[in-house]
Amino acid sequence: MQVGNKQKLIIMKKLINIFTLFALFAMMFVSCSPDDYSLGSKNVKAEDLVEGIAFKIEHDASNPNIIYLTSLMGNGYTPLWNHPQGRSQKQKVTLKMPFPGTYNVTFGVETPGGIVYGEPVTFTVDDFYADFVNDDVWTMISGGVGKSKTWYLDLDAEGVSRHFLAPMYFFTGTYNWDALHTASGDNYLDADAWDWKKAITPLAGDDGNALWYWLADWPGNKWMCDAADFGTMTFDLIGGANIKVDQQAYGLGSYNGSYMVNVDEHTIAFTDAYPVNVTSRNGEVLAATEFRILYLSEDFMQIMLVPSGTCFNYISKEYKDNWVAGDPEPPYNGNANDDLTSTFTKKWKLSVNTPYNWTGLDGTFLNNWSSSADYSVAGYPYNKSMIDNISLSMTKTGEKTGSYILTDGTAKEMKGTYKTDANNNIIFDTDISFAISGSQMLSTTGDKALRIIRSEKDESGELSGLWLGRRDNTDAKYMVYHFELMKAASEDEGTSMTIDQSKIVHGDLESNGNLRIEIYNAYGSTAASPPVKPSDFIFDKSISVTFTLGGVTLKTGAIGSYKAALSFADGDWSAQYWGGGSGDTNVSGNGTYTVWCAPGVSDGLMVFTVDVKDLANDIVDLNAVTVKVDKITIK
Repeated sequence: MQVGNKQKLIIMKKLINIFTLFALFAMMFVSCSPDDYSLGSKNVKAEDLVEGIAFKIEHDASNPNIIYLTSLMGNGYTPLWNHPQGRSQKQKVTLKMPFPGTYNVTFGVETPGGIVYGEPVTFTVDDFYADFVNDDVWTMISGGVGKSKTWYLDLDAEGVSRHFLAPMYFFTGTYNWDALHTASGDNYLDADAWDWKKAITPLAGDDGNALWYWLADWPGNKWMCDAADFGTMTFDLIGGANIKVDQQAYGLGSYNGSYMVNVDEHTIAFTDAYPVNVTSRNGEVLAATEFRILYLSEDFMQIMLVPSGTCFNYISKEYKDNWVAGDPEPPYNGNANDDLTSTFTKKWKLSVNTPYNWTGLDGTFLNNWSSSADYSVAGYPYNKSMIDNISLSMTKTGEKTGSYILTDGTAKEMKGTYKTDANNNIIFDTDISFAISGSQMLSTTGDKALRIIRSEKDESGELSGLWLGRRDNTDAKYMVYHFELMKAASEDEGTSMTIDQSKIVHGDLESNGNLRIEIYNAYGSTAASPPVKPSDFIFDKSISVTFTLGGVTLKTGAIGSYKAALSFADGDWSAQYWGGGSGDTNVSGNGTYTVWCAPGVSDGLMVFTVDVKDLANDIVDLNAVTVKVDKITIK
């Protein structure tokens, strides 16, 4: 992308911010304009909000288990109902009450002076009405009339989630059942197998804004909670709608209470109990004004807290007890055919540095090889002349089909067609087997397939390498072959930035044991005398830093290998990166290293440093260390 187009992207981003401000001002003007829907006068008092004057409670004439709550305050007031099935701001609320009993209702209104509530009043239901609990929602939660059903958070003490990616997901507080199920294209209870990748897509909310969500995976976001056995919650419909929550061993106590489901609004209300949750989110549970059911089936349930938007993911006891762990999956989750090729031919070369290896079923490398020398040290064959010949050219012909030219270690070509499947297997039209070095062979499976196990990205965030694997016939592992994408010499090499080496600052600048190379920090010493010009940093792909360390002497017993990463935020914090991506590298002492990140469209600098975790702690003399920033490249 040329600089002119990058500037257009920045201008567009700024225009969006301006338009957002105009929209906010417009909303403020409309909300402050006097009309029929103003919040009413300030002189409403609690004693004014009495039944028969401010609101009324009525039983349906034909079915007394149906209760109508109606505001008599007019449209000038927003009603605030607290009722047995939750909360509501509707002018008229319909309650379907299956069980006999005396129930409380509290009515309030919003006024310019604040929220005012009247005293609680009661209504009575005399008889049990079975039809209201024969609904699928009640049955799936409790097991049905006269039965009980136990649920668990989907994470255990071993860190295993059996269905969801984590024990909790995160939504905007406005998300609801209809948003989730409309997004799946089928608003019914588990009409077909639930696919979270399909079911949850961003929709416009009532306010026109996208309904934000994050399906965070627990292994990558363990900050959300520690692995634990959190306890159980058991719902029943035995003489009432009862719930027993046991989190005593976990430390959140035990409760015996009741619950009420609103099958039309897909909400659930709790009395004298709270749903099973985690310590880090218990405050949100206690402060919740509503519990929304986002998803429900025989074995899976999601309950979201309002207003926080935290959504707890539950599995049934039956599902948990009968679950059988499958084989671990490799980390690659891309689109196989799109990555392998395009409508033009992509050529992949077997890597000269790391041509082959083995991984576990989860894609973890079994050998720590990073150069050709590592093979001979480990006693494995390495033949550079053969490896130099091996390549795979692929051309896409359909959504999941294509043609290939495979060149083996003797420079002999094989041509044919292939297809890909849902498990990221490349299925060739013929068996393939040839030597890549000594006795090591590149071979397809009995099904003529190789599976994409891992992928790699370059400093622009673009695909640069693939590891193709053949599963072992007896052991739980893959033999994997490392192919690297060949790029045309004319592809964008990026823009090198001007650096004043004399102004670079380094050391344990944060007093946290990390070695920091500060190129620019609006809150650091380089703000007054920057080594680079922050306003020049306008880019939309990536930024990389090549640096050289000298004078590093490690203490006896030092760790010896240290993670280095960029810490980056652009001028308005809209683009950020703080490590953890494929652009990080390992530092082992003196030498030259490159780190990079792809934070998105960036304009200017707020923070731009290289941080080498724990290295400062292990250096004998930090004052002896020298740092040179060799190159900064933006794309």
